[in-house]
Order: sequence, then C-alpha cells, then structure tokens
Amino acid sequence: MIRGLVRFVDQRTGTAPFLRKTLRYLFPDHWSFLLGEVALYAFVVLVGTGIYLTLFYEDSTATVVYHGGYAPLQGQEMTHAYRSVLDLSTNVKAGLLIRQTHHWAANVFIAAIVLHLLRIFFTGAYRKPRELTYWIGLTMLLTSLLEGYLGYSLADDLLSGMGLAIGYAVAMSIPFVGANLAALIWDGPFPGSHAFFPRMYIVHVLVIPLLLATLLAVHLALVALKHHTQFRNDPRATERKLVGVPTFPGQAPRSLGLFMATAAVLFLLGGLVQINPIWLWGPYHTYSATNGAQPDWYLGWLIGALRIVPGFDLTIGGYTLVPNPFWGGAALPLVFFAFLYLWPFLERRFVTRDYGYHNLLDRPRDAPLRTAIGMAVLTEVFLVFLAGSADRVDVFFGLPYVPQVWAYRVLVLVGPVLAALLAHRVCVELQRGERVEHERKRAERLARGRA
Repeated sequence: MIRGLVRFVDQRTGTAPFLRKTLRYLFPDHWSFLLGEVALYAFVVLVGTGIYLTLFYEDSTATVVYHGGYAPLQGQEMTHAYRSVLDLSTNVKAGLLIRQTHHWAANVFIAAIVLHLLRIFFTGAYRKPRELTYWIGLTMLLTSLLEGYLGYSLADDLLSGMGLAIGYAVAMSIPFVGANLAALIWDGPFPGSHAFFPRMYIVHVLVIPLLLATLLAVHLALVALKHHTQFRNDPRATERKLVGVPTFPGQAPRSLGLFMATAAVLFLLGGLVQINPIWLWGPYHTYSATNGAQPDWYLGWLIGALRIVPGFDLTIGGYTLVPNPFWGGAALPLVFFAFLYLWPFLERRFVTRDYGYHNLLDRPRDAPLRTAIGMAVLTEVFLVFLAGSADRVDVFFGLPYVPQVWAYRVLVLVGPVLAALLAHRVCVELQRGERVEHERKRAERLARGRA
C-alpha cells in the first residue's frame, strides 16, 4: 500500500527522490535529543489551547461590576479582561481545563528549551557549522520568556497587575530611553491607557506566535540541512559518518508516541494540578498589593536579581543616570544572553582555537574548561533564582528576609567560583580515571598475549 501511494504521488509530482531521502534521514538514538521535540509538541498544544481561549477573552480594561457565578467576588469592580478570564474558569465548558493546560504547556515549553540548551552547551553542539542553529534556539528562548510574561499578564488579576508594575519600573530604569520606551509600550503612565491591553493581546496571540513558529521552522530546517550531531559512544560514528535511526519505520512512530504522551501529560496537569487560581487573587487595582507576588518560574531569576541588588542609583550631578531596577531587571538578562550569544566565538578565540567542523559531541568531561564555565553561569542563575523565593521562605519557614538577602549577595559571588573549580576538578579526575582504566586493560591484553 505504501509503495503504491508513493508511486501515485511520484507520477504526479516527481517527489519520490525527496520522499526517499526524507524516509532515510537518520536520527541519533539518544534520549536527550527528544528534548527539542518535547518543546515542539508543547508549542503545538499551546497554539491549540490558545485558539480556544481567544474565543472567550476580552482585551478591555473598561470596568464592570461583577455579578457572575463566583460568590466571593460578587459586587466587586473589575475589568472586562479579568471578568472574561474568571468566567472562562468558572462558567465555560472545559474552560478551566484548557486555560490550565495552556499555562502548563507554556511552562513545559520553556523548561524543555532550557534543558535542550544545557545539552547543547555542555556537549559543544553549537560549534561550527551549527552556530546559526544555536543562535536561533537562543532567540526562541528569549522570545518565549517575553511571550510567557505577556500571557499571564493578560488575566489582569492582582498578581499579573503587580508583574506589569514591576515591568514598567524596569522599562523606566533603562538609561536615556527608559521613559520614552515605557510611554510607548504602555501608551502613557502606568497602568497605561485603554489601548495598552489590546496591543499586548495582539502581540501575545499573533505577533510572537508567528515569530516563534518562524524560528521553529528555520531551526528545524537548519537541523535537517546540517544533520544532527551525535555522541561518540558508537564506534561507527565519525565526523563524516552519521549513525542512527531512520525516519521510517524507526523515528516517526517514536515521535508520534512522544507527541501523544506530551499532550496527555499536559492535559492531565491541566485537569488535576491547579495553577494560577486568579479567583483567589482578585482583580488588580493600582492601590492594591499582596505579599508573595511571584511570577512563573522562568522569570523567578529576574525577581531574585531585583531583590539582591543593593539599593543604590547611579547619580551624576544630581541627575539619576541609572535607577536601581535596571541592574537586576535589565542588566543581568542582557549580560546573560550576551554571554550565551557570544560564547561560540569566545570559546573558539580564547579557549580551544579550534576552527574545524564538528559533528561529534563532547562529553562534559572532555572539555573541562567549558564545563567549569557553564557550571559557574548555571550556579549564578540558580542562586539568583533562589533569592526570588526569599519572602516565601520567610513566611513558611520563619527565616528572616534581610539576612537571606545578604546571604545570597555573598553566595552569588562565591558560589559560581566554587562550582567552576569543583566541576573542573571532577572532569579532570574522570579523565584521569579513564586513562588509568585504559592502561590497565592494555596491560592485561599484553599479558595475555605473552602467555
């Protein structure tokens, strides 16, 4: 049947050579390569659930008095945006399931990209000729962080409103252009004009999804053109020879099963695990605040940076040149992503001086310096992320907030150095152990030969 179908299509399109090449395309047989596929399938779930949500969401900040089915908020003044999300969660059939699945899919999408990035970094998969593929993946991560921030801000509940206020303060803190940039985005002083939410809605549901879809398509096309990298554990694999599983009948059923499993897990999470219960926070008003206003996990490191940066402004001649929120809210992510974008050049120029093509991956132990630098950066971000939970630790465990902040200020300076030294030492010792084991086996083979 398949042969007849291929013959039918080829006689009318002449695509048999392309189909044959596609079906014979080889995929590496290693679980870590599936992380990118998980991100792709989470994005598919995001698009599907997002389309459903757009049918019920109202992007208006005009106020209305609530008289819906949720009794605790009866008679309260709120925006149409918040009321629409509240009605979606309480009255629309499958509304809460779809909304929570959408939220969980966003978390899994970004988590899969982050884990995929770690695999790429620590194995050297970004090296020539795949720098462009690596940069597009980084751009997807950066874009998805913004997309997630806009997504949970659209609910206009108390927590998302406070998140927008923090974003406004960070935008205002950018030197020279901050005030004009914030006025352009919010269409005036915070909380902005009535045009701000419709603009944010269009960017969230149209502009950024189209950008992400384009980046995904280009990323996948480059992966296919340059083929996957592969680990050295298979003796048949070389820099010029790819070893793996063909598209059909090997990889296609596996990918289909992974897609079904990813979608199933996301819908199970959406149906069984509560996330962002906006009815508990209530609508946002500029005069309201709450303790424990936490963003989604992927922005926790930025909140932590805002909390541990000492309270100072860069002032010259009585003019505040750089306000305090800039250091943690803008400077840290800029430095972090600039390092990631520049790392292939930095490693090639100052570490390895290797300008050759690479299709085989390194194990982390094979590149001790790269692993040490990667662990230092990862430790820095992780410690800053933990600092974002200092207020929750104070509430739940009774540890005073201010000593925690000072402890994190010390740890973010000392921790990365210790992590780098430890990682480098472990890699060197693992290499030494392998050499000793290799020499032992070689001596045994020689001894058996003499016998």
